[in-house]
Amino acid sequence: MAIFRSGALTAGGAVLVGLLTACGAGGSSTASAPQTLPGTAGPASATQSGTSGTTAATTPAAPAASTGSTGSTGSSSSQTTRTAASGTRCHTSELRASVGRNDPGAGQENFPVVLTNRSGRTCTVYGYPGAAFVNGSGKQVGPDPKRVSGKSTTVTLAPGASAWAGLTFSNPEISGAHSTTPAAILVTPPDETTSLKVTWSQGTVPTSGNASSVYLTVLGAGTGP
Repeated sequence: MAIFRSGALTAGGAVLVGLLTACGAGGSSTASAPQTLPGTAGPASATQSGTSGTTAATTPAAPAASTGSTGSTGSSSSQTTRTAASGTRCHTSELRASVGRNDPGAGQENFPVVLTNRSGRTCTVYGYPGAAFVNGSGKQVGPDPKRVSGKSTTVTLAPGASAWAGLTFSNPEISGAHSTTPAAILVTPPDETTSLKVTWSQGTVPTSGNASSVYLTVLGAGTGP
């Protein structure tokens, strides 16, 4: 699986509206130990997505998102902030991944993909996670999710704190897309190359054909909107 490429949404306005109005937190599945799976759910740094900032993961807040084009890498002061934060980056071994409760709406399925700091130190995440659906043999099913353009901020995670990204797609029974039921979703923290495997128990996902795109937002503080 290729590393995600940042890009603008042209026809995803309805998807984004569904995400921002419907996506919610809830029960989550427990991730297994980190797995090194080369070529699948690769690292997803987000230096492409607008001006960076700093957000503490103390109060849940929705990830910023828009349907406009992807911004520049930001000002020199933003680059300084990003460089300083890189030394405290959360590594895969320090995180736990989970998928929250689906909150469907307007034909959309909406899930928060959550990364929680399970280490004893404070660390940071920035940008987009990597994500890939896989079958029982570990083979990827469906294309990489597309990124919803948004402003990336450095989210500081104290021990036990979480950050989330919204995962959304059209219900294949409504859209008519070809679908499959994956066994798991692999989640890769930003700038990391090792994935966390989360059992997928949320039913079918679109994998090809019309309206088969899956969308992923930038990480924000908390476990959902």
